[in-house]
Amino acid sequence: QVQLVESGGGLVQAGASLRLSCAASGRTFSPYAMGWFRQAPGKEREFVAAIAWSNGNTYYRDTAKARFTISRDSAKDTMYLQMNSLKPEDAAIYYCAAAMVPGALLGSESGYDYWGQGTQVTVSS
Repeated sequence: QVQLVESGGGLVQAGASLRLSCAASGRTFSPYAMGWFRQAPGKEREFVAAIAWSNGNTYYRDTAKARFTISRDSAKDTMYLQMNSLKPEDAAIYYCAAAMVPGALLGSESGYDYWGQGTQVTVSS
């Protein structure tokens, strides 16, 4: 079993930055990839970014490419999401997830096997 714990959320003003972390624990952790999703009130959960664990290849939703950076520290079993120039529309609960099966569809929730509980990001205008 794998446990994922997010941290780093909070309340910031528009234009500020935040760095989210997702720490994995449990069994020997060797995912195919990890990803970040977010869910705003009244909206469906949406893909934000993903990173392949072995080679660090990254994938982003189009609106996140310019301002967000996903990274990982394999030695610490931890993934990060650096978010810059935050906008009110970025406000959401951010979830991290781990995909354990090679070839999983990383842009879809169905591609992931484990999920964290989420961390709230609030952006004031």
